[in-house]
Amino acid sequence: MKEWKNPIILLISLSSAHIGSFVYLAAINVLVYKITDGSAAAVAGLWVISPIINMMTKLWTGSFIDYRSKKKIVMITYVLRALLIVTMFFATNITYLYLILIALSVAQSFFVPASVTYSTMIVPVEKRKKFNTFRSVTSSSAFIIGPAIAGVFILLTTVEVTLLLTSLFFVIAALFICFLPDVDKKLEIPRLTVNRVKEDFTLVFSFLKKEKYVSFVYLGYLFLVIIAYIMDAQEVAFIQTVVGLSETDYSFLLSITGIGSVGGALVLTMMANRLSIRSMIACGMFMMAIGYVIYSLSTSFTAVMSSFILLGFFNSFLNAGALTFYQNNIPVEMMGRVTSIFQLLQSMLQVGYLSIIILMTHLIPLKNIIITLSLLLFAFTCLYVVVIFRYSFQRYFTEKGEEMSADE
Repeated sequence: MKEWKNPIILLISLSSAHIGSFVYLAAINVLVYKITDGSAAAVAGLWVISPIINMMTKLWTGSFIDYRSKKKIVMITYVLRALLIVTMFFATNITYLYLILIALSVAQSFFVPASVTYSTMIVPVEKRKKFNTFRSVTSSSAFIIGPAIAGVFILLTTVEVTLLLTSLFFVIAALFICFLPDVDKKLEIPRLTVNRVKEDFTLVFSFLKKEKYVSFVYLGYLFLVIIAYIMDAQEVAFIQTVVGLSETDYSFLLSITGIGSVGGALVLTMMANRLSIRSMIACGMFMMAIGYVIYSLSTSFTAVMSSFILLGFFNSFLNAGALTFYQNNIPVEMMGRVTSIFQLLQSMLQVGYLSIIILMTHLIPLKNIIITLSLLLFAFTCLYVVVIFRYSFQRYFTEKGEEMSADE
């Protein structure tokens, strides 16, 4: 238990922030809808802010993070998000609210690379897989708990009071981080200049070019994330106009997805010691690809429900496996820069492809677009799984215990 002390404290901090994020997400949609007198366009704008801010900041956030204390960056972003959410209590117009949302997105763009790197440094390599399975349980539970808390508090109080509650979750997350060590070595902090950023980009791309297999595995994971993002953005329209289900049916389906996700994460924690990292990635990706094919071909509530259960259940397998692989194969001293570049690429592709798909919906039936995307994902996944299981790449998935056994 002594060895698990720091990982458990980190897990509590991340869990608190996860719940806060989902409470905030539910509340902010209601607040924007309320302030704009029911503008659907204003609500849709919420989904565009984060990718755009990512594209503007990810060019240099990695260079900033890798040379500074990751613990301090995580703490500061927690506190900033808490304070910014509190200021929403006084928001009276959409312009002021959007400015706060932009500032929150900037804080988030620093938090993600810093938290991934700090987690890698705090959690010993032999405990990462188990830690990431527990992290899947907490993030999956937050998917259900967060909106439920938001719904209850909005019903009993107001959306503004609910946002004040949200800020407490980030304060709690920051307090727990205080109990963790600052594991960064005291290095000279270079000036953040254009040349410094260029040099860091060159260094990262040289590493990714050298480690082509690591790049392929993680980019394959991001490919699924991007396709999922595009299909999820059209989810309401597909379920209501193509399948013909009601808003009540859709709400129920989201709850089922959350329950499936928690169930998958719980099963994963029990099986983690018996599953290899590549089995988690391959199984998660293949079953999710099947889930999206079933979803695209659905014509009834039962079919959509089956696909949502599959997607929720195996999402935990894929995320935990991909994160563990990433932490084990990316050097921690450059992880902030690598993470930022991957997120920059992800945001660019999400915005670009989603814009193309939205334009295509005016020319091609939505059902045909969703089916094409799901079949493309399934074909890629089959190739992806074959490459992952090639014996010559086994060393990339070898865990510490397996290395010791081999040596013995």
